[in-house]
Amino acid sequence: MTEKIRIAIAGYGNLGRGTEAAIAQNPDMQLTAVYTRRDPASVQLLDASVPVRRLDDIAQYKQEIDVLILCGGSKNDLPEQGPALAAQFNTVDSYDTHARIPQYFEAVDAAARAGGNVALISVGWDPGLFSLNRLF
Repeated sequence: MTEKIRIAIAGYGNLGRGTEAAIAQNPDMQLTAVYTRRDPASVQLLDASVPVRRLDDIAQYKQEIDVLILCGGSKNDLPEQGPALAAQFNTVDSYDTHARIPQYFEAVDAAARAGGNVALISVGWDPGLFSLNRLF
């Protein structure tokens, strides 16, 4: 049997909830935990068996995470969290402040390279799939 990809989520708003539901639809993935800035006891996941932990504690769980999906907002969360977390984890985010993508890319790329990680930015509808549709 092939090992499952161990996924964690950073942030649990609408995007985090949708990400949790999407992971549940993929038998080759396992949601290992959700990390939040809120009180973990106040977060109700779709799957109550998945632990909810403080985002500040994420570094101690590095060995449990293959890919960290960043579900924070592009305006305030991702500009700080993206580079900081890409330095420690392989990450995927949906950063969508179009005018600042080049600067965000540079910051995340430098952090990911320094940490020996891979970081995919601006993955989602726009930019992302919508941008590909415009290309075609």
